[in-house]
Amino acid sequence: MRSVSAVDSMLSLNLLEKVKQFPLINEYQVYETVALDNRWFILMIPSYWSYELIEAWYPKTVWNLEGQTTVMYSSHEFFEGRNTYAEIGGCYYASRLAISEFLNKEGRQAMAIVFREAHPGYILPVGVWNVREHVRQALKNTPMKFNTLKEASKYIFSKLDIPAKNWFVNSKVLQSIKLQKRLADYISESKK
Repeated sequence: MRSVSAVDSMLSLNLLEKVKQFPLINEYQVYETVALDNRWFILMIPSYWSYELIEAWYPKTVWNLEGQTTVMYSSHEFFEGRNTYAEIGGCYYASRLAISEFLNKEGRQAMAIVFREAHPGYILPVGVWNVREHVRQALKNTPMKFNTLKEASKYIFSKLDIPAKNWFVNSKVLQSIKLQKRLADYISESKK
């Protein structure tokens, strides 16, 4: 792990110790920004801490120079955290730091998924600071608020070019939400 990523990781882990004790956010929130021909969407879900960064790289972009199709990469963690280096590299830790700073400042806990579409205009990598600062920038914007995951997802995927199914296939966190039956599901069923 490079020194910048190690610092991002240590700082975010320290903040997450506090964040995991905070109450959950009250609604689904979507933050967004566009910079350097990258589209950034951060989905905050009212649930216990989990985090994922999913990146989609178009052909002729830095991590997909020779490709003919868009490639996607992702790394995630659930409440317990990770014990291996993120497959996606330093960007994972840079983004996690920005998210944990934001949640700590808000005094809230959430499940967070960062969606990044890197379009062909992004021709030169400028380092993990790009990820950290653009996630921070998105989180400074007023969020769109939704009552359901379906509404929040519909909004996000209406703004991204890549179809929702491609993001879902590459997202362990979204799959866990979809496939895991929650205690609330059993409670609502028992009231019928």
